[in-house]
Amino acid sequence: MGGGSGFQPRLKSIQSFRLYKMKPSKGSNYLRKGRASIKNQHYLLTTTVLGRKPIFKREDAAEVVLTSLHWLEKQGNIILDAAVVMPDHLHFAAGLKNGSLATVMRSLKSHTAKKINILLERQGPFWQPQYHDHAVRQDEDLNEVVLYTLHNPVRAGLFKDFRDYQFWYCRWDV
Repeated sequence: MGGGSGFQPRLKSIQSFRLYKMKPSKGSNYLRKGRASIKNQHYLLTTTVLGRKPIFKREDAAEVVLTSLHWLEKQGNIILDAAVVMPDHLHFAAGLKNGSLATVMRSLKSHTAKKINILLERQGPFWQPQYHDHAVRQDEDLNEVVLYTLHNPVRAGLFKDFRDYQFWYCRWDV
């Protein structure tokens, strides 16, 4: 994989990411419409902190999320390709090995919410109830989806090179 400062991955199918930019109305079931969990399928998944609070500016909170993703992989639920923990949300690319997307996301969100609530000495919901998933189609390249994921800190204006951002992971050398 390649990429450098300011690199924007060239997407073969811009249409595939159009849904990602749409914001459904509050309480919308739109994000679940057409959702399928296919074993060995790779997905780009995004979930957001309730109220978009920038909790992951704290290193210890961001590390809980990255550690939990690796735990899901060790449990045989996913193959973690890449992840980036942004200040108020999480993007990760992964292959589904066992269970469903809903089960994986429920496990991730439940586990991290409990740990982070203890860490921050708070109670109550932590994550927004929904999440966004995008199945990597045959006409897309997993490499492009991984680079898209990793370059989120660059697109958000946080860094010029994603490698300078602290809270990311990639299975491959980039």
